[in-house]
Amino acid sequence: MASEIEIEIVSDSSQQKPANGNPNEVHIVDVYSAAAYGDFEKLRNFVENEGVSVSHPDGNGYYPLQWAALNNFADICQYIIERGGDVNAKDNVGQTALHWAAVRGSIAAADVLLQNGARVEADDLNGYRAVHVAAQYGQTAFLNYIVAKYLANYDAPDSHGRSALHWAAVKGFADTIRLLLFRDASQGRQDKEGCTPLHWAALRGNVEACSVLAHAGSKEELLVKDKAGKTPLELASDKGHRHIALFLSNALRARSKDWKHRICSRHDGTVGYAPVLFSLVVVNVILFISCVLFAPNLTKVTAIVGLWGWTGVSFAVGSLIMFARCSSEDPGYIKIGTANHSDAEDPLLNIDLNSNWNGNWSQLCPTCKIIRPVRSKHCAICRRCVEQFDHHCPWISNCVGKMNKRDFVVFLCFGTITALIGGAVALQRN
Repeated sequence: MASEIEIEIVSDSSQQKPANGNPNEVHIVDVYSAAAYGDFEKLRNFVENEGVSVSHPDGNGYYPLQWAALNNFADICQYIIERGGDVNAKDNVGQTALHWAAVRGSIAAADVLLQNGARVEADDLNGYRAVHVAAQYGQTAFLNYIVAKYLANYDAPDSHGRSALHWAAVKGFADTIRLLLFRDASQGRQDKEGCTPLHWAALRGNVEACSVLAHAGSKEELLVKDKAGKTPLELASDKGHRHIALFLSNALRARSKDWKHRICSRHDGTVGYAPVLFSLVVVNVILFISCVLFAPNLTKVTAIVGLWGWTGVSFAVGSLIMFARCSSEDPGYIKIGTANHSDAEDPLLNIDLNSNWNGNWSQLCPTCKIIRPVRSKHCAICRRCVEQFDHHCPWISNCVGKMNKRDFVVFLCFGTITALIGGAVALQRN
């Protein structure tokens, strides 16, 4: 079974309290504290008037550029670089300023570093690159930025064979997982312990991470075994994560029943349950007319009973029409128009300009590879994203979404009225 691991990236600088003991004030005593707290004037004074170098580390091996990058002081980063600071200088654990920028998602600082020659693939003693650190801290926007603009390798393994997707699963950052899957990160990659990202999500009890990985994965990925011979389902059970074990069990069962997808959805060319329900309604209408309204062994139908009876039949015909409409209509499938990735135009490079983007990473569909509008969802049965998705109804062999939800509600209302009128007339006639 996979062993527990701990992540150790960087620690914040300890605030140096002034003599008066006011915790809201910061005592700037050197270039390191000036860079850490963004005091540009004092930093310039240390460098230009006192001749202090910005290219040497402090007693802990940390550089001024790292502290400025951690706290996203882009102007200070630029100044330090211009004064001789090395953008690729490493501390005692091999981390560069870009690693520190990834901890807090400091995009502006990272942009300055990378434009001045920082190596986006620089790794530390653990083999962690900036993409790994960003995934460990859930800095999804930062990760997306360095991948989209600077082509960082999001699938690169660290010294333990773990990719950024592994680390996002370990820490339970579902949005980061969605981004990486959207970018086709390898979900089946196994680390040196034989664990996939789903193994780690199950081991740590990260419910949402398991859900995203399982929905986007295949049956084979649910059945992958680590070096101890454990599947994600078995790891979740061993750790006492019952909800995850139940979810993975249901996901595996659903993947095993491919007939369910063929029967319940017409998206793959089959007809589904819809003809069965349609035929059942038609047969019941015929039986109602012949055995209730025109039954030879019953008394003659009065005008009131006849009116109500034919009203029920009319509603039945109306429900059949609405049934055919909501079953045959496009429920609001979102066109897969943004799925084409190219080096010239990354779909997420200027994501804020996308008309569908609302600042929520759950809008990324890892399966369809689209940025879907708010209130849209991926249907696991139709295997398409549906706008304003409500649910997939097996009896109409279609999803209920933006384009057919009104017809579906009218169908339900007509069907209910038909049943009530038909039942009342049948009781009165008997």
